[in-house]
Amino acid sequence: MNVQFKNAKILKTRDDHGFEIVDGELWVKGNEIFYIGDGKDAEHTDCQDPIVWENPIDCEGNLLIPGFKNAHTHTPMTFLRSYADDMPLQDWLTKQVFPKEAQLTKEDVYWLDILGVMEYLTSGITSNFDMYLFPVENAKAFRDCGFRSVQTSGINNFSYSVKEVEEHYLAINEMGELNSFILGFHAEYTTSKEIMQGIGELAHKYKSPVFLHNAETKREVAECKERWGMTPTALTDALDLYRFGGGGYHMVHMEEADFEIMKKRNLFAVTNPCSNLKLASGIAPIKRYLDENIPLAIGTDGPASNNALDFFREMYLMTALAKVREEDASCVPAEEVLYAATAGGAHAMNLTDCDRLAVGKKADLVMIDLNQPNMQPENNLVKNLVYSGSKSNVKLTMVNGQILYKDHQFRIGFDPKEIYDRANAIISRMN
Repeated sequence: MNVQFKNAKILKTRDDHGFEIVDGELWVKGNEIFYIGDGKDAEHTDCQDPIVWENPIDCEGNLLIPGFKNAHTHTPMTFLRSYADDMPLQDWLTKQVFPKEAQLTKEDVYWLDILGVMEYLTSGITSNFDMYLFPVENAKAFRDCGFRSVQTSGINNFSYSVKEVEEHYLAINEMGELNSFILGFHAEYTTSKEIMQGIGELAHKYKSPVFLHNAETKREVAECKERWGMTPTALTDALDLYRFGGGGYHMVHMEEADFEIMKKRNLFAVTNPCSNLKLASGIAPIKRYLDENIPLAIGTDGPASNNALDFFREMYLMTALAKVREEDASCVPAEEVLYAATAGGAHAMNLTDCDRLAVGKKADLVMIDLNQPNMQPENNLVKNLVYSGSKSNVKLTMVNGQILYKDHQFRIGFDPKEIYDRANAIISRMN
């Protein structure tokens, strides 16, 4: 598909984590951004033949931004949305989540993934970093929707083997450009040392980063220190898991030595503010990460612990909570938040070809409706996005050059009612 976006404001990302906005046109040829400019210059094309526009779009002055990268998700947990709430994390996991997940089939996961993708698109999310059961089935669902997904293993003491993780890694990385796989495991507190070492061996073999849930709660860190005499960050570093990078999800309860390890290994901190609040896990030290130049990304976590997949809410809370934690209203500026939500997440997920709007990058983008009260006046559109933006402002979501959501209509090849009916039938079967 060749798409010409005309009369647009275009958000361009700078390497210093800042942004600039230009007026003009953005052209998509196939699955890549082919041109950004005023549409009048003669050097805007290297094609000998004129481009045939299947779909010229008049943006009417609305804003094009790079798609949000949801850097920590458990997408099929849509079936437990609002099912097991108002419980401590350990009870929530062991008494509600794990028993219900044990009843899921591969077919269940497929349909629950599609429900999650629909919600992602309404929030301007163009890719996710998913950890869940049945990775190959997940990949099929994401691919069938046209959605870009990176997966990581959730292996633990109660799931599949290291050998199966390797099989998932090889299979999914061969499934096409919309699917990829990075190594990881669920968490230190659910995973034996032998399994962690096995994942480390695979990481060395395939030169893969490693990701895991890390330092989410005080209890997790304290019990790890009782078992091993060190924090989860120190333990995983001592096991040489980060030779090729990686990072952790949540990263709330950090000690001084942990920050040094993250800097040394160039690890990503993926913050999940809504989930951490709802489960009373704590507030991540975002300002410290920025001060130490530790790369940041943002994730919603799963729809059972959030319970929404709303990136505008995540962005607002990332900065607002940091300001309260530090008692400093000037810390964690909007520009750093938007960078973490877009380029930061893309880099954590090794999606460097769709981290920003630029010629040659993949066409993963979102149109933001500025003609709504919450986006006016246009004093500073970056701050509007972070502090007052809403899912209601998402007018269009494009992934890999394909429009998957436009004007509240899904274009993923599935009937929304069928997806809703299937999701309700799955949880009803378990009750």
